[in-house]
Amino acid sequence: MKIHEISTFLETIAPASLQESYDNAGLLTGNEDWDCTGIITTLDATEAVVMEAIEKNCNLIVAHHPIIFSGLKKITGKNYIEKTIIAAIKNNIAIYAIHTNLDNILTGVNGKMADQLGLINRQILLPKKGILKKLVTFIPLAQAENVRKALFTAGAGHIGNYSECSFSVEGEGTFKGGAGTDPFVGKPGQWHKEKELRMEMVFPAWIENNLLKALVAAHPYEEVAYDIFTVDNKHQGIGSGLVAELAEPIGEVEFLNLLKTAFGLKVIRHTSLRDKSVKKIALCGGAGSFLIGAAVVAGADFYITGDVKYHEFFDANDQLVIADIGHFESEQYTIDLLFDILREKFPNFAVLKTGVKTNPVNYFV
Repeated sequence: MKIHEISTFLETIAPASLQESYDNAGLLTGNEDWDCTGIITTLDATEAVVMEAIEKNCNLIVAHHPIIFSGLKKITGKNYIEKTIIAAIKNNIAIYAIHTNLDNILTGVNGKMADQLGLINRQILLPKKGILKKLVTFIPLAQAENVRKALFTAGAGHIGNYSECSFSVEGEGTFKGGAGTDPFVGKPGQWHKEKELRMEMVFPAWIENNLLKALVAAHPYEEVAYDIFTVDNKHQGIGSGLVAELAEPIGEVEFLNLLKTAFGLKVIRHTSLRDKSVKKIALCGGAGSFLIGAAVVAGADFYITGDVKYHEFFDANDQLVIADIGHFESEQYTIDLLFDILREKFPNFAVLKTGVKTNPVNYFV
């Protein structure tokens, strides 16, 4: 199996186009045409993980965090990033990062955190705008349903938890084929009127090429008329953070103990407790202080994340409890998430979880 088969599959789960503008997800070292000998999943690609990959005959590391995050002007081995890149290149180890694109899907990093806490009724905390488009096309009446089904199969027509959504209205199209044309209806050189269906449906931007291929393949016309518009609607299934609920409300101390157990924590940094029951939980893996305001607006009782700075704790303003469980700790189960995704897709292939502890933070208890 080629490395590009694995990366292509991963991008059906978390398309690269969903990464934030500052990110650097994708294949960072290696060649997509290499034969893959095995995969190791990890949160961080470090030199120790590269050595582990070599020892276990795995030439692909699938990491959450990109080892190359900002530009490299020199590669001399002066820091852990350069040492990791040198080791990977010298030993023909490919490194693939799946970072904020995995953060931005409901079943990604934050979904895995929610699994650990048994949360239900999950929604994106801050849905994204600008990633939905609308396709409008015009089809002869008799062929309209075949085209509609083809577009649904290609992934169009999803609105929230609803699928196969479209709008249609009948009208009349006109055209005249030029020299060398072979029109489906009418004759070349003659003006023709045809009863047509105007069909509209929304779709996520990253499927546009495949959607147009499906449209052209299913449409009977030699030249397919269509329009594509970018819409300003928020995509409710894509965005930052997650908000969900416990099955039953519990006390604040009980929830802190649940959190400690679920994530194997030694310590939790948190704001003052409010002596209220806990039901609605907002969370964001990694550094998520930018979502404190969104958690407040969502009416969350607790907001769980990592890397909260001193002054950012004041933003709780007694409207919720902020719980900083640590960057690594919040994302640690991403290793299992990636392992499960890959093992399910490639059950007869060598997929391993790293045994290297990559958390650079230690706690003196």
